[in-house]
Amino acid sequence: MNRLGDRAVFARHCVYVEEEYRMHQRFHGGAELMVNAGNTVRKDTIAGTVAYRKAFSVIEALVTGKRRFPVEALALDATRRLSDRFPTVAAAKTTARKAKAPVNGAMDHVEVRLAWPE
Repeated sequence: MNRLGDRAVFARHCVYVEEEYRMHQRFHGGAELMVNAGNTVRKDTIAGTVAYRKAFSVIEALVTGKRRFPVEALALDATRRLSDRFPTVAAAKTTARKAKAPVNGAMDHVEVRLAWPE
């Protein structure tokens, strides 16, 4: 399993209209990728691996791109896109955290974890 750690990106994903008019909010996220590395590891080659920089670019493009209303939709799109983009990824799990969610009370963040395939 390959783990891509916490990455912070500013974006606008929200359910409530009034949130849309605020400044971009900070989203944190990461991914766990089950990679079928096969002989790649034994042969000490990078041919069948996932380039971390490219994987993070895929996630960042999603987060900073099209607005999604629930954070769950963002996490699902990320897991599907990582699985589609990298042929050696057998399964992906992503985590999306939204800081300062609009709730009545003190809460650090909301977090969603999704896997693909489901």
